[in-house]
Amino acid sequence: MPQAVYTIWFILLLVIVLVIVPLALYLLQRTLNAAKNIERYFDEMAEAGVGIAENVSHIKALEDTISVATAILGVAGQIKENTNTIKETLAGRAKA
Repeated sequence: MPQAVYTIWFILLLVIVLVIVPLALYLLQRTLNAAKNIERYFDEMAEAGVGIAENVSHIKALEDTISVATAILGVAGQIKENTNTIKETLAGRAKA
């Protein structure tokens, strides 16, 4: 092979080693950093999602509390009515 062919191959390999390999390493590093950022964002989103789920779970307990409190208020109203009846009956007997 003539010397010119070896020179062309040497220049081509030199370009590959000095330009393309560093460029590829740079792009791979950027890709790795982006993947790490995505993973970090996903961890933050997962933590926030767990917090939201925990806070939303208390809503059912509050709804149960409201329904029990409503029932208690109904019973309290009936007790008040019965107390007035007892009061009137006892007042009537005390006069008699």
